[in-house]
Amino acid sequence: MFAIGEINGDPEILTNITLGYHLFDSCSNEKKTVKSVLQILSGPGKTVPNYSCTKRGTLAGFIGDELSDTTIPMAQILGLYGYAQISYGATHSVVSDRRVYPTFFRTVQNDHVSYYILSKLLKHFGWNWVGILTTDDESGDNESQVLTKYMKEDRICAEYVIKIHYFQSMFESFEYASKTIERSTSQVIIFCGSFSEAFMFIIRETKHSLINKSVILGTRWSSHTFLFRSFSDVFNGSLTLKPYYKDYIPKLSFFLEKFHPKNYPNDKLLEDLWITVFKCLSPDPHKNQYYEIHLGYSLHNCTGRERLKDIVNVINNGDASRVNNAVLAMAKALHNMYIFQEKNVYGNKIKITNYKHQLHHYIRNLKAGDQTSHLYLDENGEHVTPHVIQNWVGNKEEVKSFDVVGIFDPWAPADQQLNIKPGLITWKNEANQIPKSQCSENCLPGYRKAPGSGIHSCCYDCVLCSEGEISNMTDSENCIKCAHNEWPNEKKDLCVPKMEEFLSYNDAVAIAFTSISILFCLLTVTVSGIFVSYKNTPIVKANNWSLSLILLVSIMTSFLCVFLFFGRPLDITCILRQTVFGVAFSLAVSSVLAKTIMIFVAFKATKPGSVWRKCLGIKLSASVVLFGSSVQVIIIIFWLSISPPFQELDMRSYQGKIIIQCNEGSVIAFYCVLGYLGLLAAVSFIIAFLARTLPDSFNEAKYITFSMLVFCSVWIAMIPAYLSTKGKNMVAVEIFAILASSAGLLGCIFIPKCYIIIFRPENNSKTQLFCSRNNNL
Repeated sequence: MFAIGEINGDPEILTNITLGYHLFDSCSNEKKTVKSVLQILSGPGKTVPNYSCTKRGTLAGFIGDELSDTTIPMAQILGLYGYAQISYGATHSVVSDRRVYPTFFRTVQNDHVSYYILSKLLKHFGWNWVGILTTDDESGDNESQVLTKYMKEDRICAEYVIKIHYFQSMFESFEYASKTIERSTSQVIIFCGSFSEAFMFIIRETKHSLINKSVILGTRWSSHTFLFRSFSDVFNGSLTLKPYYKDYIPKLSFFLEKFHPKNYPNDKLLEDLWITVFKCLSPDPHKNQYYEIHLGYSLHNCTGRERLKDIVNVINNGDASRVNNAVLAMAKALHNMYIFQEKNVYGNKIKITNYKHQLHHYIRNLKAGDQTSHLYLDENGEHVTPHVIQNWVGNKEEVKSFDVVGIFDPWAPADQQLNIKPGLITWKNEANQIPKSQCSENCLPGYRKAPGSGIHSCCYDCVLCSEGEISNMTDSENCIKCAHNEWPNEKKDLCVPKMEEFLSYNDAVAIAFTSISILFCLLTVTVSGIFVSYKNTPIVKANNWSLSLILLVSIMTSFLCVFLFFGRPLDITCILRQTVFGVAFSLAVSSVLAKTIMIFVAFKATKPGSVWRKCLGIKLSASVVLFGSSVQVIIIIFWLSISPPFQELDMRSYQGKIIIQCNEGSVIAFYCVLGYLGLLAAVSFIIAFLARTLPDSFNEAKYITFSMLVFCSVWIAMIPAYLSTKGKNMVAVEIFAILASSAGLLGCIFIPKCYIIIFRPENNSKTQLFCSRNNNL
């Protein structure tokens, strides 16, 4: 009434056209709704389908109804006749099908939107284990199916779905519901379906179980404030969803102030409303008698201060905006249609007829402003609006507040549509904390969800991620494999770079080996200095001064080559390691072999007429050294040509480590180098062993025999240790073998001579040499 009055008083819309209306109450009854629609279509008098007795005015369209149960039969009838219909409350999704209901529109959104938002609300608070209470009718079945569909998409499970039977097995249904809710572990329960007296009964019967549950209500429940007052202990702290209408209607309050039976004496519906609501006496005594007898009212005289605005909650809950928008949308469409037809007849005024086949086209094409306009309808003929989440706080005496604690913005990006402020919410628990409603505890980062023994996907076990995998979020479905150069931390919630392992200069073992190497280098230099200083003495001359010097240089090189094994391996250092080591040792062992041969030849040549005299001299020793080391050089060149050593990253031997090591390239070539050294050492050992009994006070054969024994023992022991270790330990084994064998050569061959030179100089003379030789002979 208010909206049409405003439109008729607006000179900017429908100029020279007056809107009228027929107002019928459906009484929430489908039969009465169908009868009222047919009455409007047929006109006054007897209802005759497909025939109109209307004598004045043209039927343009229909506004209503509020409930889906009464709106759907209206839409079915009006769709046949082609009349436009705009509902201001029906939310059933079936009428969104534009093929079946092309002339139906509404200023609300369908149930899918409401339950989609509810599902996102549950997901926001982490509630994946909830209960559903609905009615056992078409509306309840449809809404519970839509809700569970969206819940399934968000991985939320329904512990139970209770359908309330009102007429059949009502008490059995109540008992079952009470026991189910009482035994349930979910802390959140959702009410959906059509509101009825059965719901009031079930709430009353299960009140003791519902007190500890957090109740979530959809859009159709948000206007039932009497429900909150009747069961304040159940609904206190509950969350409700409600469409947000920002359009305030300032004149409506003034209209309701004046909307009084004395101002509308012919409005019998208003008179009945006054008697029902305020229990006021009517001027009609028969009507007073009817109400007092049949309805049990005790009527009294009105004070005159009774006003509808004090009891009708239409201003603040969105009802007024929805109705006003519905009427305004139809009027705007009529206006656009009228303007269009005026232009098409070149300014000549015509009488607008046949509204029903044109009006829904103009309603569909309403584009007032942008999508947030109160007249905008989407492709489904629905008015898209934001939704607010309200938190009810109060008691049975009064509703203290419906605090807005969040909003759902349909035009925002998908991940920003729902905006909740948890700090504004009053919960039921004493700590005022967000309740937990989960079948299983959250799987912490580092764990993943594994299917549990139950049928619900929300009930699961938490399993630690496998080796090399992480999960960096709560309730992860799968673990993520770390990159090849990364490894999980202890909590398995973050991939961290793998620790690189190599024998660095700062390592304790490297420091120890460095100290030993430097010490032996200094000792070698000292021995070399002694031999240079005493090179003209008999003992130095008798032990082949030139070979001794070559041997000392090669031993020092062996001590120094260990520094190539420290630090991060590179391709060049990997090549130099084996090259320098192989050449230095082959030169050292070749020198020892030359010494051994020279000792054996020298004593054979002492016999008169011996052919061995021709072999004495520097040529033999030089030839042995040159030949022995050249073979090793050829092996190394061949090795470097076919498959040289290179840097290798070993990521498999140890978990969480990258072993940076030298790959020998050709393993066969590497063992050929070692094998050749072993061959030279074995030959030297055999010859020295045979020459150990030759008479000479300065005979080196005994010391060479022992040094080769040490050398062979070290490298034979090194091979299994080398093969059984990895990483820096393997390098340490090789360094130890180099130092030990080099020290064996230095100690066994040169230390006894230095002892005689320094501490027993009397033995370092020709007299002592010849005396010793003659005694031996």
